[in-house]
Amino acid sequence: MSQINKTQINKISYTNTNNASNESTTGTGVAVRIEGLSVHYGPTLALDDVNLTVAEGEYLGIIGPNGGGKSTLLKAILGLVPLTTGTVTIFGRSPKKCKSLVGYVPQFAVLDRKFPITVLEVVLTGRMKSGLSPFMRFSKEDRRIACQLLERVGVDHLAGRQIAELSGGEFQKMLIARALAVNPRLMLLDEPTASVDPSSRQQIYDLLAELNREMTIILVTHDLMAISAQVRSLACLNERLVYHGEPELNENVAHTLYGCPVDLIAHGVPHRVLREHSEEGVGK
Repeated sequence: MSQINKTQINKISYTNTNNASNESTTGTGVAVRIEGLSVHYGPTLALDDVNLTVAEGEYLGIIGPNGGGKSTLLKAILGLVPLTTGTVTIFGRSPKKCKSLVGYVPQFAVLDRKFPITVLEVVLTGRMKSGLSPFMRFSKEDRRIACQLLERVGVDHLAGRQIAELSGGEFQKMLIARALAVNPRLMLLDEPTASVDPSSRQQIYDLLAELNREMTIILVTHDLMAISAQVRSLACLNERLVYHGEPELNENVAHTLYGCPVDLIAHGVPHRVLREHSEEGVGK
């Protein structure tokens, strides 16, 4: 496994015509604004009256129980699910008008790794524009950028390999490279370290920390080490927004989120995310 180093994660200079609208949306101060958001899947409530503002340059971690609406929230930001009530804006505009400003890394589990496609070809799909013919060809510039992005995430040596041959960490790095292919101002990641070995996990976090110097990041995760050690702010979601603020929880928020008072342990190593408190027998 190649290591991500400082040379590889230096910012790559290239012009992306997909992002011609960037200048018109800079300086708003708000990357994502969500107001009164509710989402239903048929009769099932997924999100209920969520209000959330994410500043430009923020690194937001979202945690919560399974079925709490975390992935649905990302899809609402992307404009992929119909809203029952409320509004979502990205840099002051509707999600449909901001597709070229957003990179998205979906959940590992929902992707078909048996599809016959190479690593380079996956990243190139991030350069596709809507409305093109099925016989389109990628330009030399598209290929140059895709190769640079694979180098940036540390898997350029795997460019010609079939995706079925990749490890979990290699696969996730490839997906991050694809998300970067639009030169985004906002990156959304859904469980990017699931099914990833510890070494690759740390490499991914190091890369995201570097990317956060250039863009806003919203990360859905069950990896509690990422919450306390990486993100700048935290959102706790269980259908409703339980908490939004500093990445340090108190026992009341944790109880509301998970239904019981808990200490959060990351990778088997005590790494307290809850503040110390004095209740007898709790958190000791």
